[in-house]
Amino acid sequence: MLNIVLHEPEMPANTGNIGRTCVAAGARLHLIEPLGFSLNEKMLKRAGLDYWDKLDVTVYNDYEDFLNRNPGAKIYMATTKAHHTYADVKYEDDCYIMFGKESAGIPEDILVDHEDTCIRIPMIGDIRSLNLSNSVAIVAYEALRQHGFENMSLSGELHKLHWK
Repeated sequence: MLNIVLHEPEMPANTGNIGRTCVAAGARLHLIEPLGFSLNEKMLKRAGLDYWDKLDVTVYNDYEDFLNRNPGAKIYMATTKAHHTYADVKYEDDCYIMFGKESAGIPEDILVDHEDTCIRIPMIGDIRSLNLSNSVAIVAYEALRQHGFENMSLSGELHKLHWK
């Protein structure tokens, strides 16, 4: 199962969107405190729609708590500072993909020890970063694609009409 980790998320709407993506993807969400909002916040629930109660979410006191409770975890760290793109990686089935807070990303004192597992989303020019929830979706669905979208619906149906 894929694991999405948010290090000190700041925006409830982005976190709600990410929670919704996790439910759709069958992924677990890990939140590392401090959070820039309350888990009861209205914006979080609104962005997550009626999926939030279906979300497998764990909250950690800090990064050290996360490491202690997930010993041996293979962690990919999404950062604009990485040498490798997210598509260069072969994601393990139970890996963790960490994203930093919207304003600053993952702290460099964490990144410096994980140079080989840091990944980036390519961008043109001087753009600092993409929206956090968009970044999570891009990388998460690449990991899912590599595993053949296992246990996911691969076709859909029209609601009122039928395909020819």
